Amino acid sequence: MKYFIIYMAVINVITFAVFGIDKLKAVKNRWRVPEKILFLLALLGGSLGAIIGMYSFRHKTKKIAFRIGIPVILIVQIIFIYFMNR
Repeated sequence: MKYFIIYMAVINVITFAVFGIDKLKAVKNRWRVPEKILFLLALLGGSLGAIIGMYSFRHKTKKIAFRIGIPVILIVQIIFIYFMNR
């Protein structure tokens, strides 16, 4: 359980940072992080970091796929964790 908590903390910090980096690159018209990578990081456990990053950086909040998709991923992950710990 200890390693799971460490993993979740690390993946969420990484995901948050990648959202911030992508926003910075968007502002500077530079090469961007592909959306599939942002979703992959969320699927790998970084969905909370993705949501916090989206709203902290005001990034991808107008895209319906992100506004709905990332919270759905988070809900599914919470349900999964709940049932794994029963």
